[in-house]
Amino acid sequence: MSGRRMDSRSDEDDVRVRASRHGSRPRTRTRPAHEEAVPGLVVAVDRGRMTVRVQGPDGAPVEVTAMRARELGKHGVVVGDRVRLVGDTSGRTDSLARIVTIADRVTSLRRTADDTDPTERIVVANADQLVVVTSIADPEPALGFLDRCLVAAYAGGLEPLLVLTKNDLASAQPLLDRYAGLDVDAVPMSPEAPLDDLVARLRDRTSVLVGQSGVGKSTLFNRLVPGAFRATGDVSKIGKGRHTSSSAVLLDLPGGGTLIDTPGIRSFGLAHVTARDVLAAFDDLAEAAVDCPPLCGHTAEDPGCALDPWAAAGPPARQERLASFRRLLAAVGQLGPGH
Repeated sequence: MSGRRMDSRSDEDDVRVRASRHGSRPRTRTRPAHEEAVPGLVVAVDRGRMTVRVQGPDGAPVEVTAMRARELGKHGVVVGDRVRLVGDTSGRTDSLARIVTIADRVTSLRRTADDTDPTERIVVANADQLVVVTSIADPEPALGFLDRCLVAAYAGGLEPLLVLTKNDLASAQPLLDRYAGLDVDAVPMSPEAPLDDLVARLRDRTSVLVGQSGVGKSTLFNRLVPGAFRATGDVSKIGKGRHTSSSAVLLDLPGGGTLIDTPGIRSFGLAHVTARDVLAAFDDLAEAAVDCPPLCGHTAEDPGCALDPWAAAGPPARQERLASFRRLLAAVGQLGPGH
């Protein structure tokens, strides 16, 4: 055989190939186009396997088990992600598809393990509103946790909604007064109360429920989605709820819309959030803050902060709104307690 290069490819068709560290099979930098990929919605994630809802041949939804394609690198997949799949999308038992693309997220609920952890974790993608469930009593409301949830909602582009459970044990008015300056919608509820007011706020929207264990979140989820059977537990003797649900899941609401339940969250780190993120959620405050000096922290002690004269020049509601805003800043460590 002659020593000529036996290769029919032209120079134009040549692609850059390098050997794999894990074997002799070459890898190419050319990524597959995946024109045949099927669109889907991630409805559950469990230990590296995703459940993705796709449209079946007859138009009915089909749930497919999938894993993330290696080409996605470190891009994680979360409940609520809009993705595209290749492989077996029939939904048959033991079938497996691959997620090859993740669409840009419109909103994202994010948290860190604590306020010193620089690694943010996306809990849920593309939700319209964050439904924060808290009990009025037994256990007492964790005000710091509620403030942090509101910050996370504003920073992630979600509209917050408070659901105040166990309204039969105490008055909801103190909590309503606390957040009056933010114009946050709230729905007080007792265990057997009709769900009409809440259902109306969830209809035709994608909502994610968060709440510490013991506040009745899973019980509420089971009432809203009969047959969901999310695990529930009693409040422990020391007043802290037991962790019950173990993984996030998206289900359809009978009256329209989708609801995402999340595991009981004991902490909501905000290391990824800045004062600017919080300010951006308040159009009126952000407009007034244009007149603030450079590097203004928007605290009561910042000389020349334009928010104080803005609040003083308006109705009392402005003062309440500014106080609430500064309390949220305190939740992300921008201010000390008492502002």
